[in-house]
Amino acid sequence: MNISSNISSIGAHQTMLNTTANNVANVNTDKFVPNDTRITNSTDSSVTAYNVKADNNGSTKSQTDLAKEIPDEIIAQDATGVNVAAIKTQDEMFGSLLDIKA
Repeated sequence: MNISSNISSIGAHQTMLNTTANNVANVNTDKFVPNDTRITNSTDSSVTAYNVKADNNGSTKSQTDLAKEIPDEIIAQDATGVNVAAIKTQDEMFGSLLDIKA
């Protein structure tokens, strides 16, 4: 894994956080149909996110499911933390290699 794939993963999980935050913010909005974020790996080791509209069940109330949204936020937060830790480790390794070479 390289730094660019970590960065693309952070960006994808930021998209997920933005989507879940919008869904939670509209939990009391009548007829609101939430979005769902799908995260995929590309063949070039990058991570991408795309949003899809949830199925509209015709309810007059918001269709946001907090039991889904809150865990999605936790997953995105933890994934971002893991990617940041990987970037820090790679940075430290490169710094040590440069110190050895110097």
